[in-house]
Amino acid sequence: MAASGRPLAVMVPLHSFAPGGVERVALRLCGAWAQDPGLDVQLVMGREDGAMRGEAPAGLARHVTPEPFPTAAWESLWMMLTLPAHIRRLRPDVIFAAGNSYSVIAVAMKLWLGRRCPPVMLKISNDLVRRDLPAPARWVYHRWLRIQGRMIDHVTGLAEPMRAEIAARMHVPAGRIHIIDDPALSAIDLASLAAIGTARTPASRPGRHFVGIGRLARQKNWPLLLTAFARIAGADDTLTIVGEGDERARLTRLAASLGISDRLGLPGHGAIAPALAAADVFVLSSDYEGVPAVLIEALASGLPVVATDCAVSIRSLVAGFGSIVPVGDADALATAMAAQRPLDPVARAAAAAAMARFTVERAAGAYATLFGIAAAPAPST
Repeated sequence: MAASGRPLAVMVPLHSFAPGGVERVALRLCGAWAQDPGLDVQLVMGREDGAMRGEAPAGLARHVTPEPFPTAAWESLWMMLTLPAHIRRLRPDVIFAAGNSYSVIAVAMKLWLGRRCPPVMLKISNDLVRRDLPAPARWVYHRWLRIQGRMIDHVTGLAEPMRAEIAARMHVPAGRIHIIDDPALSAIDLASLAAIGTARTPASRPGRHFVGIGRLARQKNWPLLLTAFARIAGADDTLTIVGEGDERARLTRLAASLGISDRLGLPGHGAIAPALAAADVFVLSSDYEGVPAVLIEALASGLPVVATDCAVSIRSLVAGFGSIVPVGDADALATAMAAQRPLDPVARAAAAAAMARFTVERAAGAYATLFGIAAAPAPST
């Protein structure tokens, strides 16, 4: 609740409803915040297209500046140009930047509006080291992180191991760093996934079924997964990658060259739970991540995991429930995939229990408390 006694106005800018973990979590948080009488959620959209449009909270007003022409190719610039007018009109108490990709917009608002810009809270959704970048680009990126750290009021990480990383890379003082476990699941999701794990039985079909889930984008390094799978796959083994994106054509060509086209499924954007229920092993091949929601979902469903060491949080998630291999190492990934065995019932239950902290219901209240802290007037001196 704002100092005036009215609900605290929280503005959430999103580019679109295109599938993405950051946007899905943001929409779920908005839905939970909309049920809080102490909060007034202001969802600002760059455009309203995308496969996740049906996931927008029912009854929540959306504020959109009509596009004069398609803006998807330069969506960050479009948001920078249009967001100031929404801020002036709606007068939010806090702006919530839902992930790393929105940091440039947050900094732009601070520069553009100066003292008229409300406090900004940035959720760190990706790895800050970025070993995937060439050294010169990585040097520039780390300086950019320091600029963010100076200009953005509060920064949240998705798991406790991220606290030290944020402090080291962004130079954010300890009092402005907050950890709120990644709200990747709802309580209903958690129960449904745990039920999948409880019901999981040894597969009666021949071969093993590997699954990966995520955008078909370079960050996910699906070519690494295809290469590793081709090296160890038996005649009856299959691989499914659930997701859509610009890399589809490249992956289709690579599968043909590796001779695995008949064992690779690329069904596009779709429901995650059925894919997990049908799988034997979940594989994460990314070059970099934050706290991957799909990894949390896989573990909650009792699947064993093979993951690249693509984020500071990975070891705390996977420990005891799978294998971790170096980023970009196809041989190590293939070896781990071949060696991975199903979790026993005790381990499946333990994995689901360990993921119980990653729910929207837990995170929404924690964020609401932080919004009140961020919006509170600075003490007089």
